[in-house]
Amino acid sequence: MDEKMILVQYAIKKYEKEEVLFEKLKSILSEKDIQRNIDTLIGTQKVRRIGPEILQNNESHTELPDLPENLKQVINQL
Repeated sequence: MDEKMILVQYAIKKYEKEEVLFEKLKSILSEKDIQRNIDTLIGTQKVRRIGPEILQNNESHTELPDLPENLKQVINQL
């Protein structure tokens, strides 16, 4: 579960547009998992919604977690 959230956070850092984010992550996670993790990250204020389509890590509120080695390649391939 934590790895999925970290993956979504780093994907948000790379692609802020929600539509692009879903497109890039759908080969790795289900749409339901993506949405659930986004909702959780927004609820915990680790991510914020900027307008109707833009997501942004709330780095002024919380730092991005360290990226585990096994996820680095996944993020680079997004």
